[in-house]
Amino acid sequence: MTKWIAERRLKYSERGSNLKVDLSVKISSPYLLEEGSVNFEFAEGTAGCTVKIIGPNPSDIFEGSSTHEVYGIDSIQALQLASDIEPTLKRLSKKYDIYSPGGEPYFEE
Repeated sequence: MTKWIAERRLKYSERGSNLKVDLSVKISSPYLLEEGSVNFEFAEGTAGCTVKIIGPNPSDIFEGSSTHEVYGIDSIQALQLASDIEPTLKRLSKKYDIYSPGGEPYFEE
């Protein structure tokens, strides 16, 4: 079971729609990689975090999935990279309008 340690709650709507729907971005606790868990070589101490987006169609998110694994040289870097969700939200904003929980636009135009 994944342990979520951080979450950002937002709203989104498809372009041209006034219907605002919940959007959630969750980040898991960092975990150490184990031999055979990934298809690349890594050094001892390499860690990963899971990023999950709940809301938009998964085909619009991480290559067709609502989750994505992020890896770093250690747990701090994995967490740092996973928490940088702005590029993903910017990509989603090409198809969706993103809003703060209070309903204001998330990105300044």
